[in-house]
Amino acid sequence: MEWVLQRSYYRSGTNGVLFVNGRFLCFTIELPWRENRRSVSCIPEGRYEVQFRVSRKFGNHLLLVDVPKRSWILIHPANDAQGALQGCIAPVSELSGIGRGLHSRRALARLLVLQREAQEHQEAVYLTITYNAHEYLRSLSKTHTTVFPHTS
Repeated sequence: MEWVLQRSYYRSGTNGVLFVNGRFLCFTIELPWRENRRSVSCIPEGRYEVQFRVSRKFGNHLLLVDVPKRSWILIHPANDAQGALQGCIAPVSELSGIGRGLHSRRALARLLVLQREAQEHQEAVYLTITYNAHEYLRSLSKTHTTVFPHTS
């Protein structure tokens, strides 16, 4: 099963849109990009295997495997990237700002159902993280009107 996370990077956080087999599933929030530094940066773009995990702190959640120069990168519930994440990804049902969202546990529950279904079919789950070029160009059009004079 293929999951795709399209990110938009901002100074104070990273927002994303998560698609599963090409269909929208939820939004995500993360820390801003800070050169992949442990505990203060989102992880690099790339393709990672997603595995089920249980812990006392987060209950049922997901783990990304083989993240370069990082370990224990989780997909777990959080509604504020700056206050609750240390490099992990939080799924959210709604975005409420940069690096902020609502109803994270609800969004995670949907991901866990899909991961469990894949596991029952002995199918691996992979997450591919990319940047959202459309959002980047939309942001540029607001700040560089001489380059993009016809957009509003």
